[in-house]
Amino acid sequence: MKKASRKKSVLREWIESIIVAAALAIIARTFLFQIYKIPTTSMVPTLMPGDKIFVSKIVYGPKVCFPFIDFHLPGLRKPKRGEVIVFIPPHEKEQPWIKRKAYIKRLVGIGGDHILIKNGNIYINNKMVVDEGIAKNYYYNQGDYGGKNQEIAVPVNKYFFLGDNSMSSLDSRFWGFVDERDIVGKAIFIWWPAKRIGMVE
Repeated sequence: MKKASRKKSVLREWIESIIVAAALAIIARTFLFQIYKIPTTSMVPTLMPGDKIFVSKIVYGPKVCFPFIDFHLPGLRKPKRGEVIVFIPPHEKEQPWIKRKAYIKRLVGIGGDHILIKNGNIYINNKMVVDEGIAKNYYYNQGDYGGKNQEIAVPVNKYFFLGDNSMSSLDSRFWGFVDERDIVGKAIFIWWPAKRIGMVE
């Protein structure tokens, strides 16, 4: 009798531990951080296909997305130009929330900016961007929002993203602006493969 009772007690402890661990994992994934695997070449050489990265949700505030629930909790600060960010692009919002694909690109324009792509460089408010994260890349005139001599005005509370590998990137030049509430988090560091471990800059 005691032996059977002991077995039930051990089984109960295991079940409780699994439930607690699962709950903590869900909370961490929803409110703290998330792991992503890079699927394309759009951010080469900063991020390579197959890279696995940690994305912090705390910096900009966690985006909570479930059926009938879609909102942002307060973050530590607003996104900054030049940061590599995960977000939901506007065309993906047409999909059911569970099927939406997150993109990762570099933030180039914030609300109020006037952006021009000229000779491979980015001009914001008539000044060429010299920030290393942005200026190190060559940008091509493509898409409805990135044509030659086309100046783009970024609306308030919207963001304009570009891929580092401009020739092979489907970004804001093609689908426009990302709403502030569709920001997922800041890419922090690459944790796999081992030879590429390091901060995302």
